[in-house]
Amino acid sequence: MSSPTAPPGDGRPAIQRNSLREQIAAALREEMMAGRLAAGRNFTVKEIAELYGVSATPAREALVDLAAQGLLRAEHHRGFTVPEFDWSDFVEIFEARTMLTDSAFRQLGSRASGYDWRRLPSLRRRAEAAQRASRSGQLDVLVGCDLRFWHEAGALLDNSRVSGYLGWLRVQSWMFAAPYLRSAGGLEGVCWDRHPELVDRIEARDIPGAHQVVNEYNLFTVELLARLTGRPLDSVAVLPLLREPVAAPQPTAPAAAAGEVGLGLVPLPRAVPPGRFGRPRQPRAGAGTEEPVAQ
Repeated sequence: MSSPTAPPGDGRPAIQRNSLREQIAAALREEMMAGRLAAGRNFTVKEIAELYGVSATPAREALVDLAAQGLLRAEHHRGFTVPEFDWSDFVEIFEARTMLTDSAFRQLGSRASGYDWRRLPSLRRRAEAAQRASRSGQLDVLVGCDLRFWHEAGALLDNSRVSGYLGWLRVQSWMFAAPYLRSAGGLEGVCWDRHPELVDRIEARDIPGAHQVVNEYNLFTVELLARLTGRPLDSVAVLPLLREPVAAPQPTAPAAAAGEVGLGLVPLPRAVPPGRFGRPRQPRAGAGTEEPVAQ
């Protein structure tokens, strides 16, 4: 965000009149993730309300929500300030993300997933959009595409709290990374772009393969940021976890007896019986179709 009084039509996402509070919070979050709203930037409720052409109430609610998430710092009589994350903050964020993801994937190998397979076309569209933005070096576009892709992909973990917390950590990761990426110059081919490959693994019910791709993504991220910041990797304790090959989970006896596990792949939910490999039958009528909202 270059200026709190910038006119409409300058490339910022339009604010819809429905759910203004969430729309403003989402727009500001992407501004911070992309580094357009830099660490240390201070602003008031009035400035944000004027920027997006809304009343003070939804602007204040959005700012308070972001402050409650630790993405803004409330300053007494001074409005709100964007916090600064240093390398030690990033390492904590990264290690929490890695350990949580690894544990969630290991649990998936021993229980049926509640993933709604009708998400796949939407997930693939998000993956392709994120890949295009990454390969073209469009950081402003990539941060939003990437966040929405991972939030929807996180539904595979069958735990909304885990998925939500991972999304929150990802926002902070981008807030740390964006200034360094911008200072690196041309970003074509610099950022991770294997989103469609992860979708292929998910579609094939290949949880070990999906786990491996996510591990490689996390390793790519920390190595890239260490290189851009000039920091050593020896402070990152979870690197061995990311570098070891992912073993296929052993199915439990009841699941194997029920015929729900095959070829070492992920158990399928009873509500969505498998069709041909990689092409599931449609779930029964009435199954939930709500798409998660990006954090």
